[in-house]
Amino acid sequence: SSQVQPFLPQWLAQPKRVQKRIKDNLCPIRNVPGIHPLLLKKLQMNGIESFFPVQAEVIPAILQSASNGYLMGRGGYRPKDICVSAPTGSGKTLSFVIPIVQVLLDRVVCHVRALVVLPTKELAQQVSKVFNVYTDGTGLKVVLITGQKSFAKEQEMLVQKKVTGYCSLADIVVATPGRLTDHINQTPGFSLTQLRFLIVDEADRMIDDMHQNCLNQIVKAAFQVENDSGCKMLFQRTKPGPITAASSCSPQIPLQKLLFSATLTQDPEKLQQLDLFQPRLFTSVYSEKNRDGTETEQDTNNKYTLPEGLSQCYVPCDLNSKPLLLLYFMLKMKFTRVLCFTNSREASHRLFLLVQAFGGVTVAEFSSRLPPNERQRTMKEFEQGKIQLLISTDATARGIDVKGVNYVINYDAPQFIRTYIHRVGRTARAGEAGVAFSLVLRIQERRFLRMLRDAGIQDIKKHPVKGNSLKPLVQQYEGALCKLEKTVK
Repeated sequence: SSQVQPFLPQWLAQPKRVQKRIKDNLCPIRNVPGIHPLLLKKLQMNGIESFFPVQAEVIPAILQSASNGYLMGRGGYRPKDICVSAPTGSGKTLSFVIPIVQVLLDRVVCHVRALVVLPTKELAQQVSKVFNVYTDGTGLKVVLITGQKSFAKEQEMLVQKKVTGYCSLADIVVATPGRLTDHINQTPGFSLTQLRFLIVDEADRMIDDMHQNCLNQIVKAAFQVENDSGCKMLFQRTKPGPITAASSCSPQIPLQKLLFSATLTQDPEKLQQLDLFQPRLFTSVYSEKNRDGTETEQDTNNKYTLPEGLSQCYVPCDLNSKPLLLLYFMLKMKFTRVLCFTNSREASHRLFLLVQAFGGVTVAEFSSRLPPNERQRTMKEFEQGKIQLLISTDATARGIDVKGVNYVINYDAPQFIRTYIHRVGRTARAGEAGVAFSLVLRIQERRFLRMLRDAGIQDIKKHPVKGNSLKPLVQQYEGALCKLEKTVK
């Protein structure tokens, strides 16, 4: 069947294009209209004299959308949602930090007005650091919730119980999805009914199946009727719909979504799920015009080629059986020279400690936590066959040529086809044979197979592993977990 080009909504088809070449298009910070003198001063104190093109376009757009203050009143004026597609390192974080801090500067009561959701702890920490720099001395409170502190401790950082009810201790919350969802569901007094900005950074990773639920929960919580003190909220929000006489008589705080991503999905169905309101797209990711006026697409839908000698399998599993499956492959199936990929540095490190605690497998981690010389040593030992299992993140293994990998195991199913191609291509190099196993959670299975199918990869086999095969490992595994708990403490 010929592929039907999905119909692109106009905002996607005709985005506002942002200059790609950052260095040639710097814009002095004083030339960007409307930035508060206090923030200009802070920018300069941090050595920032010029904005990148993305920042120069996006900061004024967000400021303008809140130009009448953030409590938008009558007349049904509702700010447009904003999507920004720009490569990593083009300054996305400042382009939302500056305007959000500025819009909230004159708030009187502390409520969660801005929520930033990021896929990993590192990203969340990075973003909260930047917020702290620019809120310092303003009285605005930034709270980071990523599960690095205990749940109870995070609850204390978010809300305070008073005689009159709960009050918020945060204006700006920076969070990872899992932990945030827990607080929405389990923290009394944690309220998003006053939320004005929802920022989804690394949006392409956040729109995937795992996190979609988190985004739905945020929106649901934002439009909940608050009723703890028995009085009707003055600013009660209705789910945005057509403006009626009734809906325009009580002022509403609009909820504006700001999406940032290095590769914003062009998939209308996915964007549909985000339920964006008259969105504006700013992009610096676009095809270059050649001299003769034709366009070269950066990433045409080229079907990927995989190594000849590669066999591909996937194992449907659930979260708890993943570590057991890896141990089963290593110990019972006697896999050797295995390169195992996880989706984050923490996941790699945890898995490494776990396999080590279990025993019986020579294992090492290959991660940006380690200094380069140690990484090289590890690599060499792996190539010599002294290490049977090497656990790594994509970032570390990008492009490395590892000799003699027999198996690639995707411990975490990759989210993008390019990641998949990149990982499995570490084995079966130079005409050798190799096997790639992907551990795929049942909820990811359909999406995973569709991703491969869309890339023209047909020959992946389902390789179920029966629960009985894992049973003999369980007792020792639980012992290893206990051992780990103790060392972590």
